[in-house]
Amino acid sequence: MSRIWLITGVSKGLGRAVAQAALEAGDIVVGSLRQRSECDDFEAIAPGRAHARLHDVTELGAAAPLIESVERDVGPIDVLVNNAGYGHEGLFEESSIDDMRRQFEVNVFGVAAVTKAVLPFMRARRAGRIVNITSMAGLVSFPGLSLYHASKYALEGLSESVAKEVRGFGIYVTAVEPGTFRTEWAGGSMMRSPRAISDYDAFFDPQRARRAANSGHQIGNPAQLGAAILKLIAAENPPLHLLLGSDARQLVGEKLAQMQAEFDAWESVTLSTDFPA
Repeated sequence: MSRIWLITGVSKGLGRAVAQAALEAGDIVVGSLRQRSECDDFEAIAPGRAHARLHDVTELGAAAPLIESVERDVGPIDVLVNNAGYGHEGLFEESSIDDMRRQFEVNVFGVAAVTKAVLPFMRARRAGRIVNITSMAGLVSFPGLSLYHASKYALEGLSESVAKEVRGFGIYVTAVEPGTFRTEWAGGSMMRSPRAISDYDAFFDPQRARRAANSGHQIGNPAQLGAAILKLIAAENPPLHLLLGSDARQLVGEKLAQMQAEFDAWESVTLSTDFPA
C-alpha cells in the first residue's frame, strides 16, 4: 500500500531527492514550493502521484490550510518531511538581528507551524512519521555559521522534546543530520553577510573562500540520502537521530568525545554545586 508524504521545499536539493526516492518507490508525494513556475516541473516527475502545493513556510498561518487541503484532497499524511530551510553564512558580529530572525523564521518557526498542523491528524490515527532535516550543524559548530547553527540546534531540541511527547500516540519523530551534500546549500542558496570588520579578515576570508569553492564537490550524494530516508521510514522502530554522511559521523563523534573529556575534567566543580546529601 502506498504511503502519502508531505515534503516541504522540493524544488531542488535534498527535498527533491527525498521526493524522487519516495515517488520511485510508488508512494504519493505532496511537495511544497514557493514558485508557481516550479509546480508543473515537480508534478511531471510522476503524474497523478506528485502533487505540488504553493507554500512559503514563513507564512505561519498558511500551514494549517495546507495540511487540511492535503488530508481532504489527497489523503491522510503518513510521513511529514520538514526539509525547507537555508544556510546563512556570516560572522556573528557582522550579521544583523534581522538576519537571525529570518533564519529562525524559515528553519525553526516554519517547521514548528507545519508540525503543529499535522499532529492532530496523526494523533487521531495513532500513527505517523515526522522527519526533521536538521544538519550535523545542529550538533557541531564552525565559525561563520553562528545563525545557522543556532537555528539547527533549536530544531534538534524541538525534535527531541516533541518526539517524547507524541511517541505514545504511535508517532515517531526523527532528526536527520546530514553532513555536506552536493546541493546548492553552500552555493547559490546560501545567504552571506557582507564583510565589514577588518579584524576578522585573516581569520575568516580564507574560510569563506574554501566554503564557496567546495560547493558542488561535497562528499554526500543526495540520491543516496533519499534512499536512506526510505529505509528510515520503513523501520519499525526508527531512531531519534540519524547521521547521514561519513563526515557527519566523524565530526559528531569527535565532538562527543571532546565534550565527555571536558565533562570529566571539570567533574569536581560540576558536583560541588549540589546541597550536601
